Amino acid sequence: MPDIHGNGGDVLVQVLRAHRVGVVFGVVSVHNLPLVEAVDRDLRFVPVRHEAAAVNAADAYARVSGGLGCALTSTGTGAANAAGALVEALAASSRVLHVTGQIDSRYLGQGRGVIHETKDQPGMLAAISKHARTVTAPATAAGVLLDAVRHALAVPCGPVSVEWPVDLQYEPHPPAEIPPPGAGRDRVTYDAPGGTYDEAAVGRAAELVAGARRPVLWIGGGCRGAREEARALAELLGAPVLTSNSGRGVIPEDHELVVGNFASGAAGAGLLAGSDLLVSVGTRFRSNETRHYTLKVPEAHVQIDVDPAAIGRVYPVTAGVLGDAAAVLAALTRAITEPRRTPAEGGPGTDGPGTGGPGSGGPGPGGRAGRDGWRERGREARRAARERLRAEIGVYAEVCDAVRACFDRRSPLVRDVTIPSSQWGNRLLPVYEPETNVFPLGGGIGQGLAMGLGAALARPGVPTLIMAGDGGLAVHLGELATLAQERPWAVVLVFNDRGYGVLRNTQDAYRGRRAGVDLFTPDLAALAAAMAMPYGRVVRPGEIGEALAKAVAAREPYLLEIDVDRLGPPPVPFVPPVPVPGTR
Repeated sequence: MPDIHGNGGDVLVQVLRAHRVGVVFGVVSVHNLPLVEAVDRDLRFVPVRHEAAAVNAADAYARVSGGLGCALTSTGTGAANAAGALVEALAASSRVLHVTGQIDSRYLGQGRGVIHETKDQPGMLAAISKHARTVTAPATAAGVLLDAVRHALAVPCGPVSVEWPVDLQYEPHPPAEIPPPGAGRDRVTYDAPGGTYDEAAVGRAAELVAGARRPVLWIGGGCRGAREEARALAELLGAPVLTSNSGRGVIPEDHELVVGNFASGAAGAGLLAGSDLLVSVGTRFRSNETRHYTLKVPEAHVQIDVDPAAIGRVYPVTAGVLGDAAAVLAALTRAITEPRRTPAEGGPGTDGPGTGGPGSGGPGPGGRAGRDGWRERGREARRAARERLRAEIGVYAEVCDAVRACFDRRSPLVRDVTIPSSQWGNRLLPVYEPETNVFPLGGGIGQGLAMGLGAALARPGVPTLIMAGDGGLAVHLGELATLAQERPWAVVLVFNDRGYGVLRNTQDAYRGRRAGVDLFTPDLAALAAAMAMPYGRVVRPGEIGEALAKAVAAREPYLLEIDVDRLGPPPVPFVPPVPVPGTR
């Protein structure tokens, strides 16, 4: 392992290279200058305009690349600016290394009012990160960084923060043992290391699955490392597959068994009502995907998760299996399909005479599951869910179709919190692999533009879609300048309804008056010109396909406006699934 000589920036670069990180997002400051200079010299430094955007971009870079993302911020206010984006990364279990400056080590904790000083910055970072550490001496820097990265990559994954006093960044750093470039894994699976699981629990789960006639799979983000295993089990059982938003693309959504992120809709709820077993894998059963926890699921429930706190947290379980999703699903499939030896044949692991245990009469081809037209019922639910949503969104189905026609199957589909995303982008827009499915899991508006930047730089060979509303775009409007500077292949598709449409619909439906939802929106054509970005506008049905194809063909940042006032609202207004007290 090579030695390191130089300042703190050199140490950071070597750690990042070891983990195949070639792009870093950040804001330069007097309190992180050695770090930024080294990254800019040896890697690619992307100077975003706001610290939250740095973390959002690093978050999306990690999701799309399958590896580690890195963000550099200043101390005090700069670190605090990153807080909301760290909360999002924590909610999404995103593998982000956040490195922030700190004031001179000799003044720490004295409250002298040193520029950028803040009270208990480590405490703040610990509250919004999975793990937080402080570099206390040059000799400890490499170890602190490597330990932080280990925490970021360990299941459950999550963002980690390292604060680094500026005087220690400048000091010479002694030789340190760092893995050479490429020694770090260039792709990180989402499940527990070692493929561990509880064999007895798998046996209990297999008995339930073997006896089910109408099973349903519900796949979440924790199943992203078990794609082949999830697909194999679904096909073996002929089981319809529901997903959380995070689980989209684990099985490509053009597969006939994938109903998708429609559990809370009529078709998904109907499937669950007719099912005799739910098998859930790596899902949190979030409120907006379960009708705020009022959605009914079968009494028989097998739940598979790597987090022990998740088992039974929302819905009671009949059999809970703690372990790696890929390993558990593979073991479950084996237990169902492989015949066990009888006592007469001898050997361990046999079933008693006539028990019909797992594998003896399981639901493989010709088995019991999938009868009664259950597979066909799943296909019908898939069709009905999509037809109903297309009718509800009217002309915007044309937008959905055009997006899928113009973008590559591997294109990141980045969606900020806006009506088109929440109403149909998170459900109807097909996703074929989970890395392309990028959205603010915590529901915070305005993060999509920076996420799109990170996603586009993670996959430069295909165009990236960034869906946003005019309200969300305004939150980090300055990042348009970052897009203009970095020139990624990205189309910013802005749905302009001149306000906060989701909240406007909520107030119209429940409150009877509007407050704070109607906004002044800048002239987007003039804004694009100011950013040296090509611009297009859609005002009538039938225009979106040509306009979007032109935007993709530009192979550079392109601002395309959908004038919602001219096109008109969807036939069914979208109201978020959040209960409003005093209403029904």
